[in-house]
Amino acid sequence: MAQTIFLTFCLIFFLIPTLFTEAHALKQQLHKHHHHRRHGSSSVEKIFVFGDSYADTGNYRKSVPGPWKEPYGITFPGKPAGRFSDGRVLIDYIASYVGAKSPISYTWRKSVNSSELQHGMNFAHGGTGVFNTLVDEPNMTTQVKFFQQLVEEKVYTKHDLNSSIALVSLAGNDYATYLIKNGDLQGLPALTKSIVKQLATNLKLILGMGVPQIAVTGMEPMGCLPQLAAFSSYKNCSETWNSASRFHNQLLLQEVQKFNNESKKPVVYILDLYSAFMSALTGQENHSGNLELKISLEPCCVGVSDNYFCGNVDKNGQKKYKVCKNPESSFFWDNIHPAQNGWHAVFSALRSSLRKELL
Repeated sequence: MAQTIFLTFCLIFFLIPTLFTEAHALKQQLHKHHHHRRHGSSSVEKIFVFGDSYADTGNYRKSVPGPWKEPYGITFPGKPAGRFSDGRVLIDYIASYVGAKSPISYTWRKSVNSSELQHGMNFAHGGTGVFNTLVDEPNMTTQVKFFQQLVEEKVYTKHDLNSSIALVSLAGNDYATYLIKNGDLQGLPALTKSIVKQLATNLKLILGMGVPQIAVTGMEPMGCLPQLAAFSSYKNCSETWNSASRFHNQLLLQEVQKFNNESKKPVVYILDLYSAFMSALTGQENHSGNLELKISLEPCCVGVSDNYFCGNVDKNGQKKYKVCKNPESSFFWDNIHPAQNGWHAVFSALRSSLRKELL
């Protein structure tokens, strides 16, 4: 059983994001999700994003299977748009909330009009982590170096940075990489400490470049991700993995408190994804692994059998996946990523804290 869970966990963060292939997209108009702009009340003009597939809005390469392939993006904008979802992701809602536009992806920077850079930049890349993972893509330290180069090249000035915030969203892929390489769970506490320590180092670098505020996501309840919830026929979350998420979040909170105490003011905020996911899924604050779920943990887009995943096609181009009838009402899109509706629900749960923190 332990080996099965181990292999499943590995699939969550690595195999699934790299096995998406072409299929047919369905275009739907989205009316129910509003943008929550804070007109005139926010000084945020630019957002700089660092992270993995939960934050990636276009850096993932188009030449390989991924979120640029159908059926991703079927809810918004109606076709694949580089997001690991059927539509919008959390950064889209946060940007709108503070009155800014979603920042341009780093890989697009040379092919867009210079005016597009005024909204900030998204360095996040699916499959990456705080440390190197099994994908040969920029980890968080490298993403921060990309940002530093742009500052040194005067792409962004001191004034630009003064009116910006940073969003940092990653860590799950670091755990998967460790498990693949080591094959056991005994070293997870030590791994968590090293992840959070390096994450804190990178947060310090971002602050040192002149960004006045950073919003960093806590770990979502990993045990509620569909790939693990499948063991209970999507009826319950795995308390083992939710416990690992809570330990990560506890250590992250301690590091953030150090930052804010040393700065004599709040400069780093935690976006509590754990509580937000739980609130959205259960309708109440409940940290138990045995939950009476009010929203299904079952993903909308799945492979037709255990050998396939969302987006897979065979060598003849035949679809080997199926999409639920109402993706716009699903919480999870695939085996790991929330659907647009799920991210909207998570954002709604976070909104009260955002109102206090992102001024």
